[in-house]
Amino acid sequence: MKGNISSSMVLMVAGVLFNLATGCDNKDESPDPASDIEGNTYKTIRIGNQVWMAENLMTATLSDGTEIPDVTDAIDWSELTTPGLCWYDNDETANKETYGALYNYYAVNSGKLCSAGWHVPSRDEWQKLREALGDTLTGGGKLKEEGMLHWKTPNTGAVDATGFTALPAGIRYFEGTFNSVTFFTSFWSSTESDIDKGWYLSLYYSDAATVMNTISKKDGFSVRCIKD
Repeated sequence: MKGNISSSMVLMVAGVLFNLATGCDNKDESPDPASDIEGNTYKTIRIGNQVWMAENLMTATLSDGTEIPDVTDAIDWSELTTPGLCWYDNDETANKETYGALYNYYAVNSGKLCSAGWHVPSRDEWQKLREALGDTLTGGGKLKEEGMLHWKTPNTGAVDATGFTALPAGIRYFEGTFNSVTFFTSFWSSTESDIDKGWYLSLYYSDAATVMNTISKKDGFSVRCIKD
């Protein structure tokens, strides 16, 4: 009869609404934690269509079981053309759990730094993250940990709206010196610029921007893995 709704149509509509509701719920759920070959576990978050580790990588072992040398001597660090890592100020006890490791680009370029199912993000994947944040001049604030527990004041624009919780892990320069913990952080991409340089993304205490640039492959930066 005109105007009547059949029971089958009611069920169909109810099923569609259920699928939409559960689909939204699944999308909003936090992704499962990730782990590396050493058994370290990492919180993960979803930003747009990407799933990221929400903590800096700290493994000292490549995914194939090869040890990554912890290079403390400045001259040895400056001469590396193979994978290497360090802990800020060569102080693993004080800095590993908070800031993770600082890796040279050769560790990144091995293709084995992240565990199976994960990889070091390319320049394009970092760019997609920047686009998902909406504005390169303020998007960095959505990635930085709030407050001044780790960041130097004023930690401009930091709201950590994404749960990425970027910390100011500093840098180890190509000649082997450490600098800028609390001031800024930089994350390697897997994309090289030329034979001597690779692309990275950085965040600073004094503004809310996301900055992308190139730097010597011998420098030591943090790494965040992204899901395949």
